[in-house]
Amino acid sequence: MYLIVIAWMYVALMMAVAEATHARGSVLGAIVTFVLYGVGPVALVVYLMGRPARRRRREAREAAETPAVSREPDTGGETPADAVAPVRKEP
Repeated sequence: MYLIVIAWMYVALMMAVAEATHARGSVLGAIVTFVLYGVGPVALVVYLMGRPARRRRREAREAAETPAVSREPDTGGETPADAVAPVRKEP
């Protein structure tokens, strides 16, 4: 993937150089060309393609922070008590 990023940045740089050296071009136009055709799209693509790796790192970090006791099922042998006792009618 990085080969494509490097190649596209090279193309955008050459476009900017052509804009700056053209008789009717300007340096400001070259900067805008480089940012809008090169840096902006490449930054967006790299950010979107890095999402799975960031998610894996986040899940690994959360798994390391979670205590081992909370991940295991309750093996105490007692039945869990109801939070609210049932209401019964008097006969």
